[in-house]
Amino acid sequence: QVQLVESGGGLVQAGGSLRLSCAASGRTFSNYQMRWYRQAPGKEREFVALISVGGRSTTYADSVKGRFAISRNNARNIVYLQMNSLKSEDTAIYYCNASPSPGVIGTASWGQGTQVTVSS
Repeated sequence: QVQLVESGGGLVQAGGSLRLSCAASGRTFSNYQMRWYRQAPGKEREFVALISVGGRSTTYADSVKGRFAISRNNARNIVYLQMNSLKSEDTAIYYCNASPSPGVIGTASWGQGTQVTVSS
């Protein structure tokens, strides 16, 4: 199983930027698809972004498309979420998720989350 630790959250004004990091350890990082999710108070956890094992393919929720960018550095076992033009509705706890790619034996993992608060 991959162990994940998120960092980079904080308080930012609307229109500002933050970069979240998720450091992985424990298994071969390059065998795992990486995703960011978020959970706002009183709401269910929702998908934010996905990056393929090699980093060439990304997918975003419509709500963040054009503002957020996911990237990864397999040599450093880390995935990033660059968040620009932040809105108050982006306020949530952001979670990193690692899922083994097809054919790879392993289980999905979650980090502990990092709080992002956007003030309007």
